[in-house]
Amino acid sequence: MRIETLAVHAGHDVDPTTAAVTPPIHMSTTFAREPDGSYRAGYLYSRYSNPNRAALEQCLAQLEGGTLAAAFSSGSAATMTLLHALGPLAHVIVPDDAYFGTIKLARDVFGPWGLDLSIVDMTDLAAVEKAVQSNTRLIWVETPSNPLLRVIDIAGVVDIAHRADAFCAVDNTWGTPVLQRPLGRGADIVMHSTTKYLGGHSDILGGALIARDDSELFQRVLSIQMSGGAVPSPFECWLTMRGIRTMPLRVSAQSASAMALAQFLEAHPRVEAVHYPGLPSHPAHEIACRQMTRFGGMLAVQVGADRQESIAIASRLKLFTQATSLGGTESLIENRASVEGPTTRAPENLLRVSVGLEHIEDLKEDFDAALRR
Repeated sequence: MRIETLAVHAGHDVDPTTAAVTPPIHMSTTFAREPDGSYRAGYLYSRYSNPNRAALEQCLAQLEGGTLAAAFSSGSAATMTLLHALGPLAHVIVPDDAYFGTIKLARDVFGPWGLDLSIVDMTDLAAVEKAVQSNTRLIWVETPSNPLLRVIDIAGVVDIAHRADAFCAVDNTWGTPVLQRPLGRGADIVMHSTTKYLGGHSDILGGALIARDDSELFQRVLSIQMSGGAVPSPFECWLTMRGIRTMPLRVSAQSASAMALAQFLEAHPRVEAVHYPGLPSHPAHEIACRQMTRFGGMLAVQVGADRQESIAIASRLKLFTQATSLGGTESLIENRASVEGPTTRAPENLLRVSVGLEHIEDLKEDFDAALRR
């Protein structure tokens, strides 16, 4: 079944009680027992499970081609639970250009607990292989990366991980299941910040882990989630399911506009550099062509002489809001060095751009006016 059809139908059933086509929101935190002590629909307490969350998890598993899924209260909560499930003294390899919150969790939260961390340039498979240790349990991939849009060869990293008897997890937030399917390339787990493209309207906070196969590790993930309670509310699950229904159309339109904007900016005399995997000038363009159907709605652009000048240019834009996050219907822009702090790997003049659903000619005209002023 194709992704557009899955997005509309996966996890959606006509309500058996009312025949409503749109699913109801089940806000109850607890569920009544039958006289024999059983639970009619298998729901006990919303920290354990909830009908809206179960529907979302079923949907996510089908979208990514996985067996099991777990929905969380945020992408960071999903990442944190997976790292926790590895146990102390495990070794994890992460890319040097990953979401700074992922590295912060692994280094600052789990480092003192006993997690061993290696940060490498994962575009260099030889560097990944060299970083493997006897206690390596997980290799974490983020592609395209945040914020430099580096592209990592998923199948190449999977091969290294599996030869080391380790798991490979892929942050597919920017790729989305519309553009790439890491589980189909051998990855064991996919992570999403559902806040972004899956929700798609900048109005929910959520995350998810999807497993290719059931495993002891993923069962531990589920156990930690149930005990710790890092779960999304029923309403946020409902909103995410609503957003998923239009995700293929939104992501396709955003990808087309991002490509056009990247081409426009690359040719602009006042632009220093454009980072976008769809451009032939991107160093991993061939890998992106191999593992992505399109190249996504995110790009990064280096403009101005320094941080202050790049922020000034961003401030002159009329259609791009300076704000954190991405994947919504509105275009957003942000100087990443100013957000990530002193450990950032982002150039001081780099602006991260999330392309929305505005007309592309309006976006190009807006950028041109801001750059030329």
